[in-house]
Amino acid sequence: MSDTTGDEPGEEDGIDARYEETDGERRLTFSANGREATVAQNVEGYAMLKVRPGPTGDELERYYGFDMALDHAAELLGVAVADLPVPEAAADMGM
Repeated sequence: MSDTTGDEPGEEDGIDARYEETDGERRLTFSANGREATVAQNVEGYAMLKVRPGPTGDELERYYGFDMALDHAAELLGVAVADLPVPEAAADMGM
């Protein structure tokens, strides 16, 4: 799964956000305070969102809503959900 398209980095308040599309997933990975959190969805965009402690980490939880997945990602990073920069390409993730 190394093919990446649509890479759109963003940074806000020391939080790095990277959106990528691989062969099977759309991934939004946040990095802050030496930690990572990834919100992933299949490329078709209809499956539940998976939250992982990094792009290839084990799934921690699944969510229907993007807002709930972002809340969990913020919790993993120890930041406020409002501080997470969401690249435009990832704004439509979730059901």
